[in-house]
Amino acid sequence: MNARIINAPQPDVLLMLQRRMPPHGRTWVKDHSVGSIGLIQASVTDLFFFSDLALKAADVFTVEIYGTCPQHVTTLAILGETSAVKAAMESIEIAGQNSF
Repeated sequence: MNARIINAPQPDVLLMLQRRMPPHGRTWVKDHSVGSIGLIQASVTDLFFFSDLALKAADVFTVEIYGTCPQHVTTLAILGETSAVKAAMESIEIAGQNSF
């Protein structure tokens, strides 16, 4: 898993991400203020698991970012206020360290 947080994203970065989002993601970004973006590159299975964790941990919006190889590795974007994105990313980091 690769993870990054972009605090106070520049408008051009948001536009770049929107080009790789499904329509409902683009609409959400247009209608909300984005203080931070958490990005996680992981397997498809982990993507769904981490999205659910993020939504349970904080008031964030999650959306898949389309890539070149969506069958194996893809990217999850977690968007929202900075403190909420940080809380969501921390919950994912903790879960990523635990095994079942």
